[in-house]
Amino acid sequence: MSLLLENLQYAIPTFLFLLTLLVFVHELGHYLVGRWSGIRILAFSVGFGPELFGWTDRRGTRWKFCAIPLGGYVKFFGDDDAASTPDYRRLESIAPEDRARTFLGAKLWKRAATVAAGPIANFVLAIAIFAVLFSVYGRAVADPVVALVAPGSAAEEAGVKLGDRLVAIDGTPIVTFDDVRRYVSVRPELPITVRVERDGSPIDLRMVPQRTESVDPLGNKVEEGKIGIGTNQEVGNFRIETYGPLEAVGQGALQSWRIVTGTFDYLSNLVVGRMKADQVGGPIRIAQMSGQMAKLGIAEVLNFAAVLSVSIGLLNLMPVPVLDGGHLMFYAVEALRGKPVGPAAQDIAFRIGFAMVLMLTVFAAWNDINWLFG
Repeated sequence: MSLLLENLQYAIPTFLFLLTLLVFVHELGHYLVGRWSGIRILAFSVGFGPELFGWTDRRGTRWKFCAIPLGGYVKFFGDDDAASTPDYRRLESIAPEDRARTFLGAKLWKRAATVAAGPIANFVLAIAIFAVLFSVYGRAVADPVVALVAPGSAAEEAGVKLGDRLVAIDGTPIVTFDDVRRYVSVRPELPITVRVERDGSPIDLRMVPQRTESVDPLGNKVEEGKIGIGTNQEVGNFRIETYGPLEAVGQGALQSWRIVTGTFDYLSNLVVGRMKADQVGGPIRIAQMSGQMAKLGIAEVLNFAAVLSVSIGLLNLMPVPVLDGGHLMFYAVEALRGKPVGPAAQDIAFRIGFAMVLMLTVFAAWNDINWLFG
């Protein structure tokens, strides 16, 4: 708790800035594609609850910032509520000439594109931020050459020697030393095959990363797999790699994809019990980390924003009713059946989805409280 209090002057404004930015970009994706699709938009809200301030544009859209800054929404013409819950009875009451301008009355592909645009906007934002960071600041890299083998480690038991260059793990090419850490960290207690180059010859070594718990530079407990190797300047050739605009965009997309795959790796480890669920955090932990990043500088804040943006985009694509992914799931069923899922079935699904999101929120908050006082 002391960490949060120490960073409070940085945490709250940075957290609110990041949340507002990410929510605005997400909803802007819905708004732009919805407007392009000819759907009338009644409101664009950052936050929920009472409106703090806002304005109405010439198209009749109310742009507003509300008191509870934990999310946002775009309300389309004909929507029953801010979550775009279907209301087919209300659709029938709208004049036929106006139905095409409602969300429910739009063609299926337009509805799907409008819903998918929110998460896609988050991914685009992340790629753009990473691209800017890589162009301006570059990226610190090191060659995957072994300068240290920890006694009793998985690497020592497998026969890794000083000077070995790691070239692949389970067939995945290794280019930098960080590629090794990234691959191994999400595979605790899973057998892996590491191909090393020794005296010009390839050698395959089998090992099992050990599950370890440590504290990262920001003071957060992390659980990950390790094989017990390290490098240094002499053999690792530490350097800063910079990229041109197009190459930076490609690297930004690659970095975003790594976050996606890392998230799925963590979730799969969580399901089978190889990792604990206490690393799932909520607003309190995000606020605390926001404060820590703000103390480190603008580059770290932007990097954190990109990571959060990918996470928000990915979370919203989960096939859970009330989330964007749940709506897309219904549209996929509608495309296969040739007609929408019945109102009663959708209502039940949305209630279940809301309960699932609520349980996840409570669970994350419980983790935050335990972390805060632990």
